[in-house]
Amino acid sequence: MKEQILAVQRMQDYISENLESEITLADLSRVSLFSPWHSHRLFRQYTGLAPAEYIRRFRLSKSAMRLKNESCHIIDVAYDSGFSSVDGYQRAFLREFGCNPGEYVKTKSAIPLFIPYGVKFRELRKENFDMENVQSVFVQLIRKPERKVIIKRGVSAEDYFDYCSEVGCDIWGTLVSMDSLCGEPVCLWLPEKYKKPGTSTYVQGVEAKPDYDGEIPEGFDEITLPAAEYLMFQGEPFLEENYCEAINAVQRAIEKYDPSLIGYRWDDENPRIQLEPLGERGYIELLAVRPVEKN
Repeated sequence: MKEQILAVQRMQDYISENLESEITLADLSRVSLFSPWHSHRLFRQYTGLAPAEYIRRFRLSKSAMRLKNESCHIIDVAYDSGFSSVDGYQRAFLREFGCNPGEYVKTKSAIPLFIPYGVKFRELRKENFDMENVQSVFVQLIRKPERKVIIKRGVSAEDYFDYCSEVGCDIWGTLVSMDSLCGEPVCLWLPEKYKKPGTSTYVQGVEAKPDYDGEIPEGFDEITLPAAEYLMFQGEPFLEENYCEAINAVQRAIEKYDPSLIGYRWDDENPRIQLEPLGERGYIELLAVRPVEKN
């Protein structure tokens, strides 16, 4: 992998670890091992943002999640986020999210949170991996209740990378800002009956209660899924740079698994579900199943 990409990743990691402290270009230069001028240029080249703008957007999104999830005062969040005045924080919040902090606290509406994607992961997915090392995959039968899913459809995407090209990876920030029945956004491969003409198989969204009648963000759609049983496939915890290997290990296990051994068959009428790959818990996919009918 290019040393420039690794240098930018080191700067991103440093920002994430020191977000509540003052961060200078000299600090980023020190961790990148390039000059301040070259560090700034590389950071903008690979992230699309100058370091100061990246940090500002990151801090604003963190502050929005605090306002949503904690009982805290706007003035405290403003100063904790590095702003010298509440007015400055409110103006920045309005420019970033289209509403002021007070309105957001009252409505908790969906907003486009900034997600600081690591630049090295764009390169890692292009590399070839040695899959000879066997990894354990945990399999568990679970039941999901009836629920609505607020989804953003793509055009023709069959997987995550095509979906990002069609919809934009920033959609995940909006999903993270929304309340979810399972505590996090989900990615779905939709069966035909849940698709609309000219839309993608792969979508992203959030699960909600079946009687949800709240806001549907502009450009989103909703579907209702029945209660169903799923086999949850969960891989081993992994280092972030090994996320492609972790995904491949779980998907290979799914391909080899025979649900008839436990009295079930695959249920193609319900979506296959993917959760965000998080190293500390392992990669997770859920596939719907039905009991085998006994003669």
